[in-house]
Amino acid sequence: MSTKVHKVAMDDSSTHLTSPPSKSRSGTSKWGIYSLCLITLYFLCSFLDTIKDRWYILDTTELHQLAQDAIGLHPGDTGKMISHIVTNLTETHGSKHINPRQDEWVFNNAGGAMGAMYIIHASITEYLIIFGTTIGTEGHTGRHTVDNYFHILEGEQWVYDPPSFEKIVYPPGSVHHLPRGIVRQYKMHEGCFALEYSRGWIPFMLPFGFADFFTSTLDFQTLWSTVWITAREMLRNLFYGKI
Repeated sequence: MSTKVHKVAMDDSSTHLTSPPSKSRSGTSKWGIYSLCLITLYFLCSFLDTIKDRWYILDTTELHQLAQDAIGLHPGDTGKMISHIVTNLTETHGSKHINPRQDEWVFNNAGGAMGAMYIIHASITEYLIIFGTTIGTEGHTGRHTVDNYFHILEGEQWVYDPPSFEKIVYPPGSVHHLPRGIVRQYKMHEGCFALEYSRGWIPFMLPFGFADFFTSTLDFQTLWSTVWITAREMLRNLFYGKI
């Protein structure tokens, strides 16, 4: 009789030892893994941010000079300015990095402003576009993970940067540099077109560029064209080793 009682006691002990872990312990383990992944991602991104300069192929000084040359050669003719810029960039960097389709324009709504753009180059760390409108627009620059250089080809861009009480005016031939992490209000007064260059982490800009499609315009045909062109250019540059 005592032997049977002893065996039952052993079975109870065995069952207790093999019982599954508590939910609280499992949850803590998962949060530990998530935290480790986030910390690893943070340090990886911090490291990549220190070496991103090695992947740039465009130069801010050269682009500014190219924009000024285009204005000097073709004053008042935006189409010929753009053709001059694209032709020179294609000769320098080749069609593998430059999109030569000068009729490939799409509308763009971002930060409350609306205009049209032609994507000349798009990669993970750089983009170069022509952006503008013939009737004027204004909006929010966005707060980005890039440095942005807005080379005015035609018209004027007006900028408000508080706490200043003065309007900043950028005429043709000038460049508006918007540093990484800085935000401003801008207006493209009446007709204005610019060569816009950004360097940094371009994918983080895309939500700002796409948000108005979902919250305002619902123009999904333009959204599809924008996504297709951007993805095509980024993937093509990646194929040729340009990050």
